[in-house]
Amino acid sequence: MAAGWRGSGRLLFLLQKYRSCVSLSQKVNQFARISLQFSTLVQSQKAMTDHSQTDVGLYKPPPTVRGMTELDRAAFSQIVSVPAIRIPTNVLNKVVKSLKKVALQRPGLKRVVEEHSEDGNKDSSEGEHRLLLLDTNSITSADSFGSEEAEALKAYGVPQEIQKYELKLTYENLKSEEILRAVLPEGQDVTSGFSRVGHIAHMNLRDHQLPYRKLIGQVIIDKNPGITCVVNKTNTIDSTYRNFQMEVLAGESNMVAKVRENGVFYEFDFSHVYWNPRLSTEHERIVSLLQRGDTVVDVFAGVGPFAIPAARRGCEVLANDLNPESFRWLQHNAKLNKVDRNITSFNMDGRGFIRGPVQERLPALMKGSQKIHVVMNLPALALEFLDAFRGLLGPEPDQSLDNLPQVHCYGFSKEDDAQRDVVARAEASLKTSLQGQCSVHLVRNVAPNKEMMRVSFTLPRGVLYSTHTRDSDVSEEPNPKKQKCEDPTD
Repeated sequence: MAAGWRGSGRLLFLLQKYRSCVSLSQKVNQFARISLQFSTLVQSQKAMTDHSQTDVGLYKPPPTVRGMTELDRAAFSQIVSVPAIRIPTNVLNKVVKSLKKVALQRPGLKRVVEEHSEDGNKDSSEGEHRLLLLDTNSITSADSFGSEEAEALKAYGVPQEIQKYELKLTYENLKSEEILRAVLPEGQDVTSGFSRVGHIAHMNLRDHQLPYRKLIGQVIIDKNPGITCVVNKTNTIDSTYRNFQMEVLAGESNMVAKVRENGVFYEFDFSHVYWNPRLSTEHERIVSLLQRGDTVVDVFAGVGPFAIPAARRGCEVLANDLNPESFRWLQHNAKLNKVDRNITSFNMDGRGFIRGPVQERLPALMKGSQKIHVVMNLPALALEFLDAFRGLLGPEPDQSLDNLPQVHCYGFSKEDDAQRDVVARAEASLKTSLQGQCSVHLVRNVAPNKEMMRVSFTLPRGVLYSTHTRDSDVSEEPNPKKQKCEDPTD
């Protein structure tokens, strides 16, 4: 419930900011933030509603499981009483279908069971009737059935009578949220959310959850088919290589993940590279702008979520990443997807890549008619790297080249007007105005008051050819120890 209140407060805050917006661009940007927050709030409220309607009062965990740190599955077993209705076997399937909305639904639990006599033996009328177990939230008495259910029962000649059935609930029948809520201290946040990267569940546990981390990890594996490893982040992301230290909470220690995103296959060591499954839509959005024969310059390519699909689309790609592991897996994924002939990969500092291989190839590319796209997805730092384009091609040639590169640069913002903020920072790095010459897109809300933005623009001629002089003292990336990058679990 606390999450819902926080979400509502955030939405109210954004609405108040919208009312205070003056310019149209401010209103458009703020409206996008409101829409995203509203969508997040709706999903959160739906999840809470779904949980609140899931057998409230049916399962009351034994007090002995509170504070458990080593998982004992048998300790969660419990006998509960549930409503049931007696149905003749000759109309069983039809009645069960008609009562689907009010039937009991639990993981690994049969809704239709054999009836037993009071002594616990099978009823003498075995084979003639079965019991359909009902949802305790929906059915409490014979009068609880809705009009549709009541009409169906009447049509099939089933008496609208409720009886009680003693049901054994076990660990297998419980949801992860119920188990963790039973174990963790009362009143504390319970999390069962994680980012899934192949067979790996990546969690970001809070301090009060850490004593239970091993148990939490095992529960996640038990309740999520296909998850065989659960990890928890143990430090902030290193902005040099965009990876972080992690602790294996449960399962195998194999960190080599196999992922499919937008029809493309990737493999990588998750403990040594950066991968964020929440950016799938943004990857697809940029790739949709590309045409066969275009050139894509990916300055911070990672393991290839932009570069590989661009190459599959028929583009020529120059892909770079400073992280040796990312560089290795980028090359591996290019071969895996059979596009290695379309990708030229580099393992360099971002500025060195722009002022080296990109500078060498750009004049020839600009003489052609195919578009040139520069992707800069390092949100914590990329806007600062735009200064590498200043004066990149030296004096402007006599024959003007009109095929200027299109830049897509990402950045985080905590400002009220995130659009204005990222544009201003881009302008500061380029030392030129982008007003009326760029578009800004809200990629996603990373955390309260923190947005991930993309600013797209045609690289100004006055930046590439210069009067500008390149700064010789900023040839390397900023000190990574002073930077904080995005947490992929946010």
